[in-house]
Amino acid sequence: METLIGSMMNLIASEVCGKKIDVSQYVFTDEELIRLYELSKSHDLAHIVGQALIKNGLIKNDEIKAEFQKEVIFSIYRYEHLNYELTKLCEALEQAKISFIPLKGSVIRRYYPEPWMRTSCDIDILVHREELQTAVSYLTKQLGYRYDSQNSHDISMFTHGGVHIELHYDLVEDNLVNFAAVALKCAWNTAVRHNDSEFQYEMTDEIFYSYHIAHMAKHFIGTGGCGVRPFLDIWILNHYIAFDKQKREKLIEGCGLSVFAKQAELLSEIWFGNAEHTDVTKQMEEYILRGGVYGIRENRIAVQQQKKGGRLKYALSKIFIPYDVIKFHYPILQKHRFLTPIMEVRRWGKLIFCGHLKRTVKELEYNSNLSGDDAAEAQKLLKNVGL
Repeated sequence: METLIGSMMNLIASEVCGKKIDVSQYVFTDEELIRLYELSKSHDLAHIVGQALIKNGLIKNDEIKAEFQKEVIFSIYRYEHLNYELTKLCEALEQAKISFIPLKGSVIRRYYPEPWMRTSCDIDILVHREELQTAVSYLTKQLGYRYDSQNSHDISMFTHGGVHIELHYDLVEDNLVNFAAVALKCAWNTAVRHNDSEFQYEMTDEIFYSYHIAHMAKHFIGTGGCGVRPFLDIWILNHYIAFDKQKREKLIEGCGLSVFAKQAELLSEIWFGNAEHTDVTKQMEEYILRGGVYGIRENRIAVQQQKKGGRLKYALSKIFIPYDVIKFHYPILQKHRFLTPIMEVRRWGKLIFCGHLKRTVKELEYNSNLSGDDAAEAQKLLKNVGL
């Protein structure tokens, strides 16, 4: 599997990072190509791997080639669809005179050799907290967006075409990723207007980069993995644009993420450059590749058990959600906190009668059965990456 992982990373690097590879060294059996397809698809990178394989004539089996070609075509379609919806969204916010900052993939894909190479599953936009409800109302009435839910730092909506929109009013949730929430609240203070736009803004480089690191860290501990793609983003942001390293490092230090950033940057250079593995990056690699693009339950529970302080505290955290989290599920609590116990009971009813009980029970079972070795490994990983 290690050879296959190295091949995947080198193929990606040849397409995105300009890395020179000796094509004669890449001879795959059909079984290896299928495994390469499955691995790269689990990280939403099969389109880039497929492009490299097809361009270099490394697939002889027509059926396997067709599967990779589908991934390339679909990624182009996804990009065009998202870009169409993003353009409409930006125009609507301009018309509504609501200040906004596009986030994540919609920004970083401009630095890729081709924008469709940087896939996204949604569109993320930052607006001022005080303009959030105005934005939701306007997008609902003017564009027919469907309101879905409010979370601890964003509101989720869907377009007519089914594209997921996240309207952020905070970049990172409070107390979730070290000190990132506080350190990144300055995003609006330093934002600059985008080209000739009156209401569209851009983050400074150090804010954008630090937010990227914080978002990675959030998924690393919160969902059980962040996938390979954010590490490719790191390589892009460190090689394809000009930046002030001291400004980046100062803000990342303020986020309390210096250790994580250092290890993530090193792993990006190992995968897409020529750096050598360390014990820590090997541990990170195993965790990330096991988790896929969205992470897995086993990773998440192992890490969260250590973050919460053990089996019992993790179990209690699943049964009783903190007020700072549950208040976003039930907005009435933001005005009437004394109703929290009632809403906790209501949430239990939802778990039982809306099909979520089985999943929760499985998580609690895994939590109680987690071996001492796995728990120790998770604790070691968190310590090694500063989380």
